[in-house]
Amino acid sequence: MKHLSILIFLLLFSLGFSQAYPERLSLQEAIDYALENNRIAKNAARDIEVAKKQKWETIATGLPQLDASINYQNFLKQQVSVIPAEFFGGNPGEFAEVIFGTKQNATATATLNQLIFDGSYIVGLQSTKVFLEISKNAKDKTDLEVREAVINAYGNVLVSIEGVKIIEKNISVIQDNLDETTKIYENGLEELESVEQLQITLSNLQSDYDNLKRLEVIAFQMLNITLGIEYSAPLELTDTLESLAFQNLANETINAESDVTVTLDYQIADNDKRSKELLVKLEQSKALPRLSGFINGGYNTFADDFVFLDNNTEWFGFSLLGLNLDIPIFSSGMRGAATQRAKINLEKAKDDLTEVEQLLKLQIATVKSKYQFATEDYFNKKRNLDLAERIAQKNETKFFEGIGSSFELRQAQTQLYSAQQQLLQTMLDVINAKAELETITNTPSKY
Repeated sequence: MKHLSILIFLLLFSLGFSQAYPERLSLQEAIDYALENNRIAKNAARDIEVAKKQKWETIATGLPQLDASINYQNFLKQQVSVIPAEFFGGNPGEFAEVIFGTKQNATATATLNQLIFDGSYIVGLQSTKVFLEISKNAKDKTDLEVREAVINAYGNVLVSIEGVKIIEKNISVIQDNLDETTKIYENGLEELESVEQLQITLSNLQSDYDNLKRLEVIAFQMLNITLGIEYSAPLELTDTLESLAFQNLANETINAESDVTVTLDYQIADNDKRSKELLVKLEQSKALPRLSGFINGGYNTFADDFVFLDNNTEWFGFSLLGLNLDIPIFSSGMRGAATQRAKINLEKAKDDLTEVEQLLKLQIATVKSKYQFATEDYFNKKRNLDLAERIAQKNETKFFEGIGSSFELRQAQTQLYSAQQQLLQTMLDVINAKAELETITNTPSKY
């Protein structure tokens, strides 16, 4: 009984500290959750914190630096020196052995250093701002990519769910047709081929259904991983594929001119150019003098025995104030070569920025065209599905009235199933194309 009580306690304790995952999510809720919990997004946020700490590290190098040291020495065998013996009344030409100092000594020192002028420090401060902006750009780009990944994964799950529903409905219809045709065949009013045609159709549908059910599980697992939760955690989606597709249909904004300078790819390339400009300044600043000051003070004491912790031990104080001025004079062309190298890299960065700008314009135009086609194709596939449903219904009626063949019925049914799947895919294409356009133009919308 005691062991059972302990087991129950441990189980309740583990449940109390287990991570809680969301059970129902709309697309916008899924996006918001992923931006907080997706592992890639969290690491991008940590990179910003790293950049902030690095910025302070650079700032702190120009602020007062205080260091202290304590030194203790115990000569196991003291060094012997020789001096002319005549200093002590000895004979000329002879030497006396003497030991200077005590066997033990201790020193405590504190030093305050202050940077007064350093050109590279000024450039470093400017660089920290750019580096922080680059980290924020990377975080924003990661968030956009995570958002797009969530939309794609969410849409894939909805396609799988709707696909399963459609096939279940089709299986039910074909099963009814097969049962009715079998009875007609058993009464001698229909050929065996008609039954076999329907059996083939039913078998194919059942195979597609089994495959879609497996894909549905995988789609849910992929969504969970994108959200940053346990891949097998149960999850219910509250948005529907049709509502999201209708919400994302192209509107008049697709023809609006896009400003490439607000895109993150352009901003990243522009910050890269700015960093290269600062590197040129950094190399140039290395030719400037560097001035720093310091002040230190401390105490030392000497004894033949270890009495440094005694209250009556006498300590002798000392202090020093000074300046250090480092003046670069000649580097055999090393600084000049480094500056020229930095200037060349700057020119490359300028060309890269221009190239990014041109490629972004082309990419945006391409994605807009893709989005426009997805929208137009959606309406086309929707009309085709209406036509396919009517054709399948007419052929089913003709078949059971005895004026249509089983081959024509199966052909109409196959055409209907293809139209159903094409419409589902087109709805997903609309959602994904809109997400891709919003990602590249840095214009995420709410759902």
